[in-house]
Amino acid sequence: MMRVRVARAHGSAPREEGAEMFVTPSAQWGTIGGGQLEYMAIDQARAQLRAATGAPGTNADTGGQNLLEDFAAAEFSRKFCAQDPAVVLDIPLGPAIGQCCGGRVVLRLEQLGPEGRDAALRREAAARATQPHLLIFGAGHVGRALADLAQHLPVTCRLIDSRAAELGQSAAAVAKRLSALPEADLRAAPPGSAFVMATHDHALDFLLAAEALRRRDAAYAGMIGSASKRASFAGWCRRAAPDVPLDALTCPIGAAGRGDKRPAVIAAFTLAEALAALARAPAPQTVRLP
Repeated sequence: MMRVRVARAHGSAPREEGAEMFVTPSAQWGTIGGGQLEYMAIDQARAQLRAATGAPGTNADTGGQNLLEDFAAAEFSRKFCAQDPAVVLDIPLGPAIGQCCGGRVVLRLEQLGPEGRDAALRREAAARATQPHLLIFGAGHVGRALADLAQHLPVTCRLIDSRAAELGQSAAAVAKRLSALPEADLRAAPPGSAFVMATHDHALDFLLAAEALRRRDAAYAGMIGSASKRASFAGWCRRAAPDVPLDALTCPIGAAGRGDKRPAVIAAFTLAEALAALARAPAPQTVRLP
């Protein structure tokens, strides 16, 4: 396996310093920004793997031509140092390689042995442990659509419902929890979490929304509904929970969708709201949920 890392990024570049991609002879994980830059890096990484193993053949994607030669006019450099067995590519992101970012990146390519692979996995696990938490209450149409999108985002997502059949309909690669007391899951979430209430029961939505707002440390608290439902919730709070800060509630969720009530559209705009709120929040704490 080869690791491709953005060692330096000068000016406008598709990814930040430290971004990594891992390449094997037949697959890749992660990205350094896509486009011709990434294509070149993959080609060179596989060439290094072939050289290290003595494997015959060429990269079928390039028709046997090394992209470093194809783009010699780009005036990037390839370096190898015996004391540091890594390939370093210094690449200007200009017309010569078919990109117009205008910056310059330095890529470091190194082959990983078992220890290197284990270290990379530990770093990935550590990064996941510090991701913000997103708790989705309700595995109905909107809840499942939220989970479908959230599985691709840098959040630790949990889909919670008291109905096993509804949870079973979600194929998203997120944690799923069958819970008779979802308010307990909400209380156990770390500070700075995002909460979306989209259950099958308005009374349960109200209870969970009040719990989320009462915490006063949620990055985002959103409840599915309408202006009428928000008004009903406000009236309920005046009677049953006068301490709840109503101004911190987002309801309806996904309002930027301008009335489009398709679950996937509501989910997309809701996640945009939640991600923006999470980006403004302090870094989350590492907490193990029940």
